[in-house]
Amino acid sequence: MMPRLGQKYGIEIESISKPIAEYQTDAYFELDLPVAPAVMVGEEIVVEGSDVGEDKLEAVIRRHLGLPPEDTKKKGLLGRWFGG
Repeated sequence: MMPRLGQKYGIEIESISKPIAEYQTDAYFELDLPVAPAVMVGEEIVVEGSDVGEDKLEAVIRRHLGLPPEDTKKKGLLGRWFGG
């Protein structure tokens, strides 16, 4: 999901994966970073300690880039054909 959103919005996605023990050290807590697993956009912590939904992540990315919220209503086949 994240690489696709990175391509869609032309942003760099950085994934960091470490053993759990490294996230539980005093040195890590001194960095004032979120509890893993976590997702950050810029300096904003989107979620920590759990997963995040694609819609929520995309909304935060759009807000971070100064873009208007995307219409999240999914149109069915007839709605797309008839513009409804």
